[in-house]
Amino acid sequence: MTPYAVFLRLEGEPVTLVGGGPVAASKLAGLLDAGARVTVVAPGVRPELERDGVTVIRREFRATDLDGARFVVAAAPPAVNRAVAEAALARNLFVNAVDDVDSATAYLGAVVRRGQVTIAISTGGAAPALAGLVRQALELVLPRTDELDAWIETSRQLRVAWKRDQVPIEQRRALLLEALTA
Repeated sequence: MTPYAVFLRLEGEPVTLVGGGPVAASKLAGLLDAGARVTVVAPGVRPELERDGVTVIRREFRATDLDGARFVVAAAPPAVNRAVAEAALARNLFVNAVDDVDSATAYLGAVVRRGQVTIAISTGGAAPALAGLVRQALELVLPRTDELDAWIETSRQLRVAWKRDQVPIEQRRALLLEALTA
């Protein structure tokens, strides 16, 4: 099965993060950077999960903890992750069940961010460490942030003009390459 790559807009959206350990803590920053309203559910919670804007519920997971959530991250022991995945499935929610490919319906990839450019690398949950190595390699070959930001601005301006002039989508990539390499 090939996963469908997507970027989620989570700004202002409720996200439930189940787990209070180091793995859960490693997921929190990305969720907050995306503007998610995060609720952490776990009997024990590391201090770095207790941040402004994060709701912390100190107890065992209950299926009702997912009511109203838009996305779920299960970063708890395997049995808890499976329970979270079942509860998410019952609510038609995507869940990233950390280190449990069979329970997950969403995989978080290794991410490279340079200015406004975000690149995510996934192995479909099969080899997260390899995704991390690929991320490190990409970081070495990508242009600097200021160069990428300039490319984005040029691309944005050209896109506006092409839409106005009704330039067919299938012609735009070649035109963009020409403009960026001129």
